[in-house]
Amino acid sequence: MSGTARLRQITEAVRDAGSVGVAELAELTGTSEMTIRRDLEALAAQGVLERYRGGARSLLLRGEEPPFALRAQEGLEAKRRIAAEVAGLIADGESVVLDSGTTCLEVARALVPRRLTVMPLSLHAVNALTGGPQLTLLVPGGRPRPGELALTGPLTEASLTALRFDTAVLGCCGLTAEHGLTAYDLDDAAVKRTAIGCARRVIAVAEAGKLSRTALAHVAPVDALHAVVTDAVPDDRTERLAAAGVTVRTV
Repeated sequence: MSGTARLRQITEAVRDAGSVGVAELAELTGTSEMTIRRDLEALAAQGVLERYRGGARSLLLRGEEPPFALRAQEGLEAKRRIAAEVAGLIADGESVVLDSGTTCLEVARALVPRRLTVMPLSLHAVNALTGGPQLTLLVPGGRPRPGELALTGPLTEASLTALRFDTAVLGCCGLTAEHGLTAYDLDDAAVKRTAIGCARRVIAVAEAGKLSRTALAHVAPVDALHAVVTDAVPDDRTERLAAAGVTVRTV
């Protein structure tokens, strides 16, 4: 098991149980207690959990997503394939609003050499796009969320509503045909809805696991999307999305 996968497993185990001992985590992950203690220190530094003698207790609610730094290295190759597919759907000269999140950060990196106008909705993506030789970078106002550095609030929404984009590329926390696009954070959901309203075309990016998930805040029904790019193997989840009129592209 990779270090990133182990950190994710520890995070989920502690969140689900509320608190877990070092010995139990070592047995769960098949590693040494010394390694678990190092992992717990790393997760405590990210604000995921709180250490106590012999174990750790979660600082995440059940409906919260793990921190950005932890998610950024998960499924990286799949995210890069998704990003390359999205970049291929965008023509030179387009104006693009690019959502926050780890998959959208990979999309930002794929768009750096392109001749585009891009408004990213996170400071991570702003940094990635800075210096693109042919790229016009628009930076919105707003309040960055700690860790995520996603821009939210009325200043972000005002920046969006002042413009009209050819394409919106949106990340998600959950996406199903029944419940549509959902997010964990209410402010993030509001920004996503505003972006949808300002774009001629909406592309959602979603790793396979998100097609079975519904998060707290509803963003939009699935028929608000024009395309979904995912690494999911075609199955009943993708078939239901396609039946709702959404083009599903798998990579």
